[in-house]
Amino acid sequence: GTGSINSDYKDWEWSADAGERARLLQSPSVETVPKSGESQGNGLGATSALGAVFIVVNAALGAGLLNFQMLSVFGVAARGGFVDLCMLIFIIGGLVILAYCSQASNERTYQEVVWAVCGKVPGVLCEVAIAVYTFGTCIAFLIIIGDQEDKIIAALVTEPEEAGSSRWYMDRKFTISITAFLLILPLSIPKEIGFQKYASSLSVIGTWYVTAVIIIKYIWPDKELVPVEIPTSPSTWTAVFNAMPTICFGFQCHVSSVPVFNSMKQPEVKTWGAVVTAAMVIALFVYTGTGVCGFLTFGAGVEQDVLLSYPSNDIPVALARAFIILCVLTSYPILHFCGRAVLEGLWLRYTGVTVEEDVVRERRRRLLQTISWFLLTLLLALFIPDIGKVISVIGGLAACFIFVFPGLCLIQAKLSEIQETRAISWWAQVSYGVFMVTLGAFIFGQTTANAIFVDLTA
Repeated sequence: GTGSINSDYKDWEWSADAGERARLLQSPSVETVPKSGESQGNGLGATSALGAVFIVVNAALGAGLLNFQMLSVFGVAARGGFVDLCMLIFIIGGLVILAYCSQASNERTYQEVVWAVCGKVPGVLCEVAIAVYTFGTCIAFLIIIGDQEDKIIAALVTEPEEAGSSRWYMDRKFTISITAFLLILPLSIPKEIGFQKYASSLSVIGTWYVTAVIIIKYIWPDKELVPVEIPTSPSTWTAVFNAMPTICFGFQCHVSSVPVFNSMKQPEVKTWGAVVTAAMVIALFVYTGTGVCGFLTFGAGVEQDVLLSYPSNDIPVALARAFIILCVLTSYPILHFCGRAVLEGLWLRYTGVTVEEDVVRERRRRLLQTISWFLLTLLLALFIPDIGKVISVIGGLAACFIFVFPGLCLIQAKLSEIQETRAISWWAQVSYGVFMVTLGAFIFGQTTANAIFVDLTA
């Protein structure tokens, strides 16, 4: 009776368990036991706790790694790390709440949990937010490809910059377009994305390599690098809040966390708490190492995309750029699939057409959705060259996934409990949920307003 998306497994054909569905939500390396025979009774997956840690880490790391230069906003690395640590408490809390509500509602994806626990209106808002967020992240991925290709081409071409700049095949818009049409579009069209199951390992290797390069470059800087002055205080007090979108964008793994939780061998809330704590601590160290060393290397002049601050002819950095491009090429189709699945579910629900009745037109609609999504993200990426402007917008939505929806789920779950007397712990949990919703709403409102009136109108 909840009207949850994709509750009919026939819609996926090849997907018959939580592990397969987890692959559709930024976690393509999840493996579970098929729901047949004995496994159908206990519903247990095949993902170990350690495997779940790395899947969650991979879901968090990615494009946020390159943009995690919020330390330049604060001025002092330690101060930025302290804000991260405070935020991490609520980020982990949100992940645990989602697991708790997933068990209580017996739903296995983020949007289905919100639908079942909070009702129709929050469920629809959640689905729309997921579609917008994945759409914006796809734009950010294309911008990253253009940024890295510019530097790689500059390193390969030996002509003077004035002469090379006139070459049509070196134009940024051409390189992004040709890469997108030849590589990304073919990977985005298929109905199945099981072939992406090794992307998680590749992404983790790539992000760890990028982090290692940035740290090493700070410890042993290049001789031609000019020492820079490091600011010791933030420019304005509002700069602290302006960094929130980057933090939320960097740690947002909540959308994919629910199917990962359900794919575990022992899907218990206590075990899941240890898993997400370990994963978020790893992500914190990676982000802090990248942010601190990048900021201390280049000061307040560090680029929004940290790799753009390094010379084009630096071989280790060039390899890092290649890793990032490869990771983005495999991540775009997965995120697109998430958005497409939400749009497909909304279409089927509000047209009242069953999956069986609509199977004939599914392929035509899927092609139309994919091509429209692809062309729109490509056009916007070509004319919005600054990744910071994109993240300033979708970072507010990330705050909704991290704080608002988990907080609403916790409040509704506790209110639905039938108790004669409500203990102090009950009131404490409801208060915590209210605080999360308030915090998330504040971050969303502040960052969205700042993005509209400052970043997008600049």
